[in-house]
Amino acid sequence: MAKAYDAVKLTKLKNRVTIVGALVNVFLSIIKIGFGILGQSAALIADGVHSLSDLASDLLVLVAVRLGAREADHDHPYGHRRFETIATVILGMGLIIIAGGIAWDIYERILQPERLLVPQQSALGIAAISILANEWLYQYTKRVAIITRSKLLLANAWHHRSDAISSIVVLIGVAGSLLGYIWADAIAAIIVALMVAKIGINLVSESIKELVDTGLSDEVVEEIRAEIAATKGVRNIHLLRTRQMGEDALVDAHIVVNSRITVSEGHMIADVVRDMLIDKFDDVQEVLVHVDPENDEYKVRHEASLLREDVDRLLKEYLAENYPLIDGFRIHYIKGCLELEVILPDTMFSMSQQVNTIKNRCTVLAQEVEQISGVLVFFKA
Repeated sequence: MAKAYDAVKLTKLKNRVTIVGALVNVFLSIIKIGFGILGQSAALIADGVHSLSDLASDLLVLVAVRLGAREADHDHPYGHRRFETIATVILGMGLIIIAGGIAWDIYERILQPERLLVPQQSALGIAAISILANEWLYQYTKRVAIITRSKLLLANAWHHRSDAISSIVVLIGVAGSLLGYIWADAIAAIIVALMVAKIGINLVSESIKELVDTGLSDEVVEEIRAEIAATKGVRNIHLLRTRQMGEDALVDAHIVVNSRITVSEGHMIADVVRDMLIDKFDDVQEVLVHVDPENDEYKVRHEASLLREDVDRLLKEYLAENYPLIDGFRIHYIKGCLELEVILPDTMFSMSQQVNTIKNRCTVLAQEVEQISGVLVFFKA
């Protein structure tokens, strides 16, 4: 769904839904706290403070969305998505602190029953308005969160839903108090505080997992692995790693291809894998594919491999005066060893003596240099 929108439109959608939520929360905070004081309802006042925390979270979301929407730069090559994650941690910690404050206030009132507030009937109407308003905000914010794939907005949507649920608790608590159960309102306030604390703990926990690069779920990782393995040209896959950055997922994978194909063909297979994953998984926005000629996940290298310059030096040494006759050479690093292909021009078809000399010296090269497992000599087509 998010594919139908460009980055600018997605940012505008995020800003719009957050501003609407902020305006609604301003209204709800005023009427809840105001009527909570006038109507003598501790639960309604607690719910009003909850709405104030929603307002603060809306402002935090606006700032985070603005920062997170900035393009990648020199200092942040992967973009600024984690500003939203940091904002979510701050939001969660704020909710935990607010919940603690509400619970402590009610606890002190319970120890002194004469301080318990006795709600009036007006608190019932305010709680009902809050339930309807917050449920509408939840549905609206959740829809935009799905479109924009924003975890921060989704967290804010559930924050609105928690407000609706807490207002239901308030409604029950106020009704209980009006029916003569004087503890009902206080108990409702404590339940609201516990709900707020739970939301805060969940937000902090999930965001910290992202900040420490926790991978995607096992189910999603296995889906990614299966899609890569099914790609034409991929023989195997290992070292698959994933991590989350804001609403985006990043994937690193090592794929095994035919060890004899060209570098450009291996690169093309890697591009196919990258494009396929971005196309099939909405959250995947960046894929780094490393191409291997074999599964080297558990391979132990005991000594440094010979590089092209080293091989060229050895060929000059072993072929001596025949070195200028070769057209070139190719190197294959397979099973911890080096396989060498020496290419002769087709003009040497009739030069059997020189060809035999080159073959013999290449055989000696393979026997005397431990890192070289074999040398093939053939003519260029």
